[in-house]
Amino acid sequence: MESLRTLWEIFFVALKLGCTSFGGPTAHLGYFQQEYVQKRKWLSTHDYGQLVMLSQFLPGPASSQVGMGVGLLRGGVLGSFLSFLGFTLPSMLILILFAYFSIYTELKMDWIHGLKLVAVAIVAHAIFDMSKKILSTKWHWSIALLTLITVLTWIHPFAQIAAILIAAFLGFQLLKNSDEGNTSTLVHIPISKTTGIVLLALFFILLLGLPIISALWQHEWIAMMEKFYLAGALVFGGGHVVLPLLETQFVQSGQIGTSDFLAGYGMTQAVPGPLFTFAAYIGMVIAGVPGAIIATFAIFLPAFLLVIGALPFWISLSRIARLRGAMAGANAAVVGILAAAFIHPIVTQTILSTLDIFIVVVFLWCLIRRNMQPYLLVLLGIVVGIICYT
Repeated sequence: MESLRTLWEIFFVALKLGCTSFGGPTAHLGYFQQEYVQKRKWLSTHDYGQLVMLSQFLPGPASSQVGMGVGLLRGGVLGSFLSFLGFTLPSMLILILFAYFSIYTELKMDWIHGLKLVAVAIVAHAIFDMSKKILSTKWHWSIALLTLITVLTWIHPFAQIAAILIAAFLGFQLLKNSDEGNTSTLVHIPISKTTGIVLLALFFILLLGLPIISALWQHEWIAMMEKFYLAGALVFGGGHVVLPLLETQFVQSGQIGTSDFLAGYGMTQAVPGPLFTFAAYIGMVIAGVPGAIIATFAIFLPAFLLVIGALPFWISLSRIARLRGAMAGANAAVVGILAAAFIHPIVTQTILSTLDIFIVVVFLWCLIRRNMQPYLLVLLGIVVGIICYT
């Protein structure tokens, strides 16, 4: 009974986040940090940072992978799936409905800007909170600043991975006496390393096997699964980076028109949840509801296999005393990466006027001084968006 209650709790907390987490993957990490770390204390700040680091190393949707990792630690493999399902379902359903109705009506979405300003405040607050807890020495701050500069100046999908590797090396050299490893609360991983190996092997089997199966057995749904699986398996950097590949696969092949593709992408920016649910829109346009389900399942499957397969090994490495300095450096890098993404594209593409700055300051005041819950801030953002931007 307790296990069932835990699973339901995982699902409904993720569902709430899926309904209220606007602003893209970086903003999602801010929402997660508030909900899972600050409010519910399901894991510590350092352990959350380790999950974020792991998601940066792996291809696919970073925020969804962090959510899957939290679900795994809380409720096993089923908990991981329920966490993914809850977080993904709202945006998936919205995009399916949008694909269905978009040809009959023209939606005006200027009010969405209010929600983007909420995301700015959420991320700023999360960075501030993580900085206080993670950046405890001048070396931590130096590593975070170096990471910030690296990610902002080196625009490349592998920049984040390189920055974390450099930070880990610096941490190994400069933070040898770090005790961050001793603060870990991840005392139990609910799957074995053998299971992890099986899942990682399955990831590579599908990566190599699906193109072969698609070539031998030419079927619309198999071809769709192959394309979306490869997109989820090979793209680093999140939802924005996957767009060129999806455009090549589906627009240039003539399966979806350019205007429909761009309309769906625009709507994806407006809804909460992971950007990878853009796959649901494309699948719906091409093959209806079954296509939307297959596309969503296929693009997220690599992330599911990778994060669950890798987590047992990742946590074991983090417990080795001589690697604690490296983990401390990498944790500092996570703060730098979040700060870099906060500056660009979140601030540069969201703060467009003095009014925007004023509203973000008010939202930050609501978070810091009034301890307003994120979902209430989202509702406030909707009201502000309707009043000020429509």
